[in-house]
Amino acid sequence: MLKPKYWVGVVGVMCALWVASTSSAAGLSEEETRMAGPFVRVPAGCFQMGGGSHYDEKPIHEVCVSAFDIGKYEVTQGQWKAVMGTDPPVYDACGDHCPVKSVSWDDAQAFIRKLNAQQGGGYRLPTEAEWEYACRSGGSRLEKYCGGEDVDNLAWYDGNSGGRIHPVGQKGANGLGIYDMSGNVWEWVSDWYDGYYYENSPRENPQGASDGFFRVVRGGSWRNCRESARYHNRYVNDPGDRRNDLGFRLAKSFPPH
Repeated sequence: MLKPKYWVGVVGVMCALWVASTSSAAGLSEEETRMAGPFVRVPAGCFQMGGGSHYDEKPIHEVCVSAFDIGKYEVTQGQWKAVMGTDPPVYDACGDHCPVKSVSWDDAQAFIRKLNAQQGGGYRLPTEAEWEYACRSGGSRLEKYCGGEDVDNLAWYDGNSGGRIHPVGQKGANGLGIYDMSGNVWEWVSDWYDGYYYENSPRENPQGASDGFFRVVRGGSWRNCRESARYHNRYVNDPGDRRNDLGFRLAKSFPPH
Protein backbone atom coordinates (compact mmCIF):
# COMPACT_ATOMS: atom_id res chain seq x y z
CA MET A 1 0.00 0.00 0.00
CA LEU A 2 1.35 3.40 -0.96
CA LYS A 3 1.54 5.84 1.87
CA PRO A 4 -0.97 8.69 1.31
CA LYS A 5 1.66 11.41 1.05
CA TYR A 6 2.81 10.05 -2.31
CA TRP A 7 -0.29 11.34 -3.99
CA VAL A 8 -0.33 14.81 -2.45
CA GLY A 9 1.87 16.17 -5.24
CA VAL A 10 -0.47 14.85 -7.94
CA VAL A 11 -3.33 17.12 -6.84
CA GLY A 12 -2.92 20.84 -7.32
CA VAL A 13 -3.84 23.89 -9.30
CA MET A 14 -2.18 24.19 -12.68
CA CYS A 15 -0.37 27.47 -13.09
CA ALA A 16 0.07 29.59 -16.20
CA LEU A 17 3.31 29.21 -18.07
CA TRP A 18 6.03 31.56 -16.95
CA VAL A 19 7.60 33.72 -19.64
CA ALA A 20 11.23 34.06 -18.66
CA SER A 21 14.67 34.67 -20.01
CA THR A 22 16.76 31.65 -20.92
CA SER A 23 19.74 33.14 -19.10
CA SER A 24 20.70 31.42 -15.86
CA ALA A 25 23.13 31.55 -12.99
CA ALA A 26 24.24 28.14 -14.23
CA GLY A 27 25.63 29.60 -17.47
CA LEU A 28 25.88 26.21 -19.22
CA SER A 29 28.37 26.27 -22.06
CA GLU A 30 27.70 24.73 -25.47
CA GLU A 31 30.05 21.85 -24.61
CA GLU A 32 28.38 21.26 -21.25
CA THR A 33 25.03 21.19 -22.97
CA ARG A 34 26.28 18.66 -25.50
CA MET A 35 27.81 16.50 -22.78
CA ALA A 36 24.85 16.87 -20.38
CA GLY A 37 27.32 18.17 -17.79
CA PRO A 38 29.08 19.55 -15.88
CA PHE A 39 29.74 16.91 -13.22
CA VAL A 40 30.95 16.96 -9.63
CA ARG A 41 33.23 14.24 -8.28
CA VAL A 42 31.81 12.62 -5.13
CA PRO A 43 34.48 10.76 -3.14
CA ALA A 44 33.90 7.27 -1.76
CA GLY A 45 32.76 7.06 1.83
CA CYS A 46 30.32 5.78 4.42
CA PHE A 47 27.43 7.58 6.08
CA GLN A 48 24.34 7.08 8.21
CA MET A 49 21.46 6.94 5.73
CA GLY A 50 17.89 7.86 6.64
CA GLY A 51 16.62 9.62 9.71
CA GLY A 52 13.13 10.90 9.02
CA SER A 53 10.01 10.21 11.02
CA HIS A 54 8.14 8.08 8.49
CA TYR A 55 8.43 4.30 8.58
CA ASP A 56 10.18 4.06 5.20
CA GLU A 57 12.85 6.57 6.27
CA LYS A 58 13.95 4.30 9.11
CA PRO A 59 15.99 2.75 10.55
CA ILE A 60 19.10 4.88 10.23
CA HIS A 61 21.71 2.50 8.83
CA GLU A 62 25.29 2.67 7.66
CA VAL A 63 25.86 2.72 3.92
CA CYS A 64 29.13 2.92 2.00
CA VAL A 65 29.33 4.08 -1.62
CA SER A 66 32.12 4.00 -4.17
CA ALA A 67 33.34 7.21 -5.78
CA PHE A 68 31.10 8.50 -8.56
CA ASP A 69 30.32 11.65 -10.53
CA ILE A 70 26.96 13.41 -10.34
CA GLY A 71 25.44 16.24 -12.34
CA LYS A 72 26.08 19.67 -10.91
CA TYR A 73 22.60 20.58 -12.16
CA GLU A 74 19.42 18.78 -13.08
CA VAL A 75 19.28 17.82 -16.76
CA THR A 76 17.91 20.82 -18.64
CA GLN A 77 15.45 21.22 -21.48
CA GLY A 78 18.31 22.43 -23.67
CA GLN A 79 20.37 19.34 -22.88
CA TRP A 80 17.42 17.12 -23.73
CA LYS A 81 17.14 18.78 -27.15
CA ALA A 82 20.90 18.52 -27.76
CA VAL A 83 20.99 14.79 -26.97
CA MET A 84 17.62 13.59 -28.23
CA GLY A 85 17.31 15.88 -31.26
CA THR A 86 13.70 16.68 -30.31
CA ASP A 87 11.93 18.96 -27.89
CA PRO A 88 11.40 17.46 -24.43
CA PRO A 89 7.96 16.05 -23.60
CA VAL A 90 6.96 19.50 -22.32
CA TYR A 91 8.97 22.48 -23.54
CA ASP A 92 7.73 25.75 -22.13
CA ALA A 93 8.64 29.41 -22.03
CA CYS A 94 10.92 28.88 -19.03
CA GLY A 95 13.56 27.96 -21.62
CA ASP A 96 16.63 25.82 -22.24
CA HIS A 97 18.21 26.43 -18.83
CA CYS A 98 15.22 25.09 -16.92
CA PRO A 99 15.11 21.45 -15.81
CA VAL A 100 13.54 19.05 -18.23
CA LYS A 101 10.17 18.06 -16.78
CA SER A 102 7.25 15.74 -17.45
CA VAL A 103 9.75 12.96 -18.11
CA SER A 104 9.03 9.44 -16.93
CA TRP A 105 11.64 7.08 -15.54
CA ASP A 106 11.44 5.29 -18.89
CA ASP A 107 12.03 8.59 -20.74
CA ALA A 108 15.12 9.21 -18.61
CA GLN A 109 16.44 5.78 -19.55
CA ALA A 110 15.90 6.52 -23.24
CA PHE A 111 17.88 9.76 -22.83
CA ILE A 112 20.69 7.90 -21.06
CA ARG A 113 20.86 5.21 -23.74
CA LYS A 114 21.17 7.81 -26.48
CA LEU A 115 23.72 9.84 -24.52
CA ASN A 116 25.82 6.74 -23.88
CA ALA A 117 25.71 5.85 -27.58
CA GLN A 118 26.96 9.36 -28.42
CA GLN A 119 29.54 9.74 -25.65
CA GLY A 120 30.92 6.26 -25.08
CA GLY A 121 29.00 5.06 -22.04
CA GLY A 122 29.04 5.48 -18.29
CA TYR A 123 26.01 7.71 -17.81
CA ARG A 124 23.15 6.50 -15.58
CA LEU A 125 20.76 7.56 -12.87
CA PRO A 126 22.20 7.71 -9.36
CA THR A 127 21.12 5.10 -6.86
CA GLU A 128 19.00 6.33 -3.97
CA ALA A 129 21.98 5.90 -1.62
CA GLU A 130 24.26 7.87 -3.95
CA TRP A 131 21.66 10.59 -4.27
CA GLU A 132 21.32 11.06 -0.50
CA TYR A 133 25.09 10.85 0.02
CA ALA A 134 25.67 13.57 -2.60
CA CYS A 135 22.79 15.68 -1.27
CA ARG A 136 24.41 15.61 2.17
CA SER A 137 27.75 16.77 0.75
CA GLY A 138 29.42 13.39 1.16
CA GLY A 139 27.14 12.10 3.88
CA SER A 140 28.76 13.83 6.83
CA ARG A 141 26.21 16.61 7.23
CA LEU A 142 22.92 16.37 9.10
CA GLU A 143 21.39 19.50 7.63
CA LYS A 144 17.67 19.25 6.96
CA TYR A 145 17.96 20.14 3.28
CA CYS A 146 20.63 19.55 0.64
CA GLY A 147 23.10 22.19 1.74
CA GLY A 148 21.79 23.60 5.00
CA GLU A 149 18.80 24.57 7.11
CA ASP A 150 17.60 27.60 5.12
CA VAL A 151 15.19 26.14 2.60
CA ASP A 152 14.55 29.49 0.90
CA ASN A 153 18.25 29.82 0.10
CA LEU A 154 18.49 26.29 -1.28
CA ALA A 155 15.23 25.25 -2.91
CA TRP A 156 12.31 26.25 -5.08
CA TYR A 157 9.19 24.94 -3.33
CA ASP A 158 5.55 26.00 -3.08
CA GLY A 159 6.37 28.78 -0.64
CA ASN A 160 8.70 30.71 -2.94
CA SER A 161 8.43 29.33 -6.49
CA GLY A 162 5.50 31.45 -7.61
CA GLY A 163 3.84 28.28 -8.88
CA ARG A 164 6.43 27.61 -11.57
CA ILE A 165 9.68 25.90 -12.41
CA HIS A 166 12.93 27.92 -12.43
CA PRO A 167 16.27 27.78 -14.30
CA VAL A 168 18.88 25.58 -12.68
CA GLY A 169 21.61 26.97 -10.45
CA GLN A 170 19.79 30.03 -9.11
CA LYS A 171 19.64 28.87 -5.49
CA GLY A 172 22.55 28.10 -3.18
CA ALA A 173 24.75 25.04 -3.71
CA ASN A 174 25.44 22.33 -1.15
CA GLY A 175 28.89 21.62 0.29
CA LEU A 176 30.01 19.81 -2.87
CA GLY A 177 28.87 22.59 -5.20
CA ILE A 178 25.73 20.77 -6.41
CA TYR A 179 22.56 22.76 -7.08
CA ASP A 180 18.82 22.14 -6.76
CA MET A 181 18.99 18.76 -5.05
CA SER A 182 16.25 20.17 -2.83
CA GLY A 183 13.30 21.52 -4.81
CA ASN A 184 12.67 22.62 -8.41
CA VAL A 185 11.83 19.15 -9.79
CA TRP A 186 11.65 15.71 -8.24
CA GLU A 187 14.60 13.62 -9.40
CA TRP A 188 14.27 10.02 -10.52
CA VAL A 189 16.83 7.61 -9.09
CA SER A 190 17.53 4.11 -10.32
CA ASP A 191 15.97 2.13 -7.44
CA TRP A 192 12.75 0.20 -7.26
CA TYR A 193 10.81 1.23 -4.16
CA ASP A 194 10.44 -0.96 -1.08
CA GLY A 195 9.02 0.73 2.01
CA TYR A 196 10.98 -1.59 4.28
CA TYR A 197 14.21 -1.70 2.30
CA TYR A 198 16.19 0.17 4.95
CA GLU A 199 15.63 -2.71 7.38
CA ASN A 200 17.58 -5.07 5.10
CA SER A 201 19.74 -2.78 3.00
CA PRO A 202 23.26 -4.04 2.28
CA ARG A 203 26.03 -1.84 3.60
CA GLU A 204 28.04 -1.63 0.37
CA ASN A 205 26.58 0.24 -2.62
CA PRO A 206 22.90 -0.66 -2.11
CA GLN A 207 20.93 -0.80 -5.33
CA GLY A 208 17.39 -0.85 -3.96
CA ALA A 209 14.79 -3.58 -4.19
CA SER A 210 15.25 -6.25 -6.85
CA ASP A 211 11.85 -5.50 -8.38
CA GLY A 212 8.65 -3.63 -7.69
CA PHE A 213 5.88 -1.50 -9.13
CA PHE A 214 7.23 1.97 -8.43
CA ARG A 215 10.52 3.86 -8.76
CA VAL A 216 11.92 6.23 -6.15
CA VAL A 217 12.03 10.01 -6.64
CA ARG A 218 13.91 12.39 -4.36
CA GLY A 219 14.26 16.06 -3.50
CA GLY A 220 10.83 17.69 -3.69
CA SER A 221 9.66 20.17 -6.31
CA TRP A 222 8.46 23.68 -7.04
CA ARG A 223 4.86 22.75 -6.22
CA ASN A 224 5.41 20.79 -3.00
CA CYS A 225 5.82 21.97 0.59
CA ARG A 226 9.22 22.55 2.18
CA GLU A 227 9.03 19.24 4.07
CA SER A 228 9.17 17.41 0.75
CA ALA A 229 12.66 18.85 0.17
CA ARG A 230 14.14 17.17 3.28
CA TYR A 231 17.24 15.10 2.51
CA HIS A 232 15.74 11.83 3.77
CA ASN A 233 12.27 12.20 2.25
CA ARG A 234 11.28 9.31 -0.05
CA TYR A 235 8.55 9.49 -2.67
CA VAL A 236 7.60 7.10 -5.44
CA ASN A 237 6.01 7.18 -8.86
CA ASP A 238 5.03 4.72 -11.52
CA PRO A 239 7.98 4.56 -13.95
CA GLY A 240 5.67 5.66 -16.74
CA ASP A 241 4.43 8.81 -14.96
CA ARG A 242 5.01 12.16 -16.69
CA ARG A 243 4.05 14.77 -14.11
CA ASN A 244 5.09 18.37 -14.68
CA ASP A 245 7.38 18.31 -11.63
CA LEU A 246 9.32 15.16 -12.53
CA GLY A 247 12.89 15.45 -13.85
CA PHE A 248 16.25 13.80 -13.28
CA ARG A 249 19.96 14.26 -12.66
CA LEU A 250 22.72 12.13 -14.17
CA ALA A 251 25.46 10.13 -12.50
CA LYS A 252 28.56 8.42 -13.85
CA SER A 253 30.59 5.64 -12.33
CA PHE A 254 34.19 6.45 -11.42
CA PRO A 255 36.78 6.49 -12.99
CA PRO A 256 35.11 7.64 -16.27
CA HIS A 257 34.81 11.43 -16.14
